[in-house]
Amino acid sequence: MFVLVEMVDTVRIPPWVFDRQLNDAIAEELNKKLANKVVYNVGLCICLYDITKLEDSYIFPGDGASHTKVHFRFVVFHPFLDEILAGKIKYCSQEGVHVTMGFFDDILIPPESLQQPAKFDEAEQVWVWEYETDEGAHDLYMDPGEEIRFRVADEVFVDTSPTGPAAAKTDAPAPPGQSTAPPAEESGEKKEAPYTLVVRTVTFPFQSFNTQTAPIEVEVHENIQWMFSLSSVLNTSWKHQ
Repeated sequence: MFVLVEMVDTVRIPPWVFDRQLNDAIAEELNKKLANKVVYNVGLCICLYDITKLEDSYIFPGDGASHTKVHFRFVVFHPFLDEILAGKIKYCSQEGVHVTMGFFDDILIPPESLQQPAKFDEAEQVWVWEYETDEGAHDLYMDPGEEIRFRVADEVFVDTSPTGPAAAKTDAPAPPGQSTAPPAEESGEKKEAPYTLVVRTVTFPFQSFNTQTAPIEVEVHENIQWMFSLSSVLNTSWKHQ
């Protein structure tokens, strides 16, 4: 679930913190820059683990701050495929069941990956598993707040870097005093999450009462380490070690 990622970045330390230890000042700046941020194709950065190497610091003309190239390791949330995790149902929609782990909310169970047969209850706004028994079908509701175990099936990274203004639909000049920007309702786009896990259900709380449910064995994988070179937008080249 969590991996250590080796990174390299140039950290700027302003002059008003020169009285502090260099390691402490750099650690604070790295956490400000990366903690709770998604690095494209890497994962959700949690916190700094350690600093492995500090290169020489430089002060450039016109800037009183020091610039230091730093080699460090960061704790990153990046579960491997088929890993089994635990979370809680946040809410349900036509898209599926949305799950939260407390610190990470962009987890989606699509309808086809739910326990079948399943249906969406429009009145209650929850998904319902039509559980078959000897006495007939029973509706088991997937209510928000219920604990759930799920298996990671896929991950989706979206590049959310800022882009330029959209090109005008026509080349005709606008009348004097009239804006060329599209109306707000036309220009508004659905905000996409930079990192989303697509999962499938493993166990719901109501299954815990079924004594025939086999225990699930989870294989523990060693941490995967990567080497990255960060830029100001955190979308950079990398190589797998």
